[in-house]
Amino acid sequence: MKDDQLNPGRRALLRAAALIGLAATAGCAGTARPAAPSPTGPGGAPAAGPPAARVLKPSAYRLQPMAGPGPARAARALPRVRKEPILRLEGGGRSMVLTFDDGPDPRYTPHILRTLRRHDVRAMFFVCGEMAVDNKDLLREMADDGHLIGNHTWSHPLLPRLGRAAMREQMERTCDVIEDATGEPPAWFRAPYGAWNRNAFQLGAALGMEPLAWTVDTLDWTEPGAPTIVRRVRAGAAPGVVVLSHDAGGNRSGSVDALRTYLPELLDSGYRITLPSRYAL
Repeated sequence: MKDDQLNPGRRALLRAAALIGLAATAGCAGTARPAAPSPTGPGGAPAAGPPAARVLKPSAYRLQPMAGPGPARAARALPRVRKEPILRLEGGGRSMVLTFDDGPDPRYTPHILRTLRRHDVRAMFFVCGEMAVDNKDLLREMADDGHLIGNHTWSHPLLPRLGRAAMREQMERTCDVIEDATGEPPAWFRAPYGAWNRNAFQLGAALGMEPLAWTVDTLDWTEPGAPTIVRRVRAGAAPGVVVLSHDAGGNRSGSVDALRTYLPELLDSGYRITLPSRYAL
């Protein structure tokens, strides 16, 4: 029997089967092809039978990374694992770096920030997580002023006495607080008491941080008074040195007062207070 000799009922049945097959194929392929109109019964009501297959759109999460609004941030290149910390900067001319540890402390850190702002100088703050978590406004102020915020562990322990897991937790928790407050993870790490070991170097590098120590220790944690701190900075001033001071961990009024004296002196002597670049080391 030829196709044009089929009775009308059978031709309608074959056409319906073909339409259902095409719709199913389109659904499996995930295309955006429009679905065929459903046959209608008398009076425009939908005809009885199985519903038309729904055309599926591609899943958005498979096409884009799951991220918040705004451009995606490129992954940072991890630094190499060092065997000793960086002590000074090379090739920077008459440049020095000022660093402050153990904060932020709302009693002293704001005064240091104001002095740095007055002289348009940028410094580094190595913060402890247990101090930073309750003073995120100070972290944001540091970042807004262009200072670098480094990781100084959570609770200032002696790292060589910790196991690897405990050491990692000390670093990671502080990284999280810094990134939560400023939107950027820290790129620098300093071991409390300057006590480094292989785990500290390995874990710091794995978290994207370079290890920075110091060249000039003001010993301000002993609270010797501002004049003594000033003399120590003057005696140690030289191209490339890294100066260690503190903005928390005790009475730091001497450190605050000393900065007000030695900072303008350094600038008048031709020193440039600068920040290290992780990618230039």
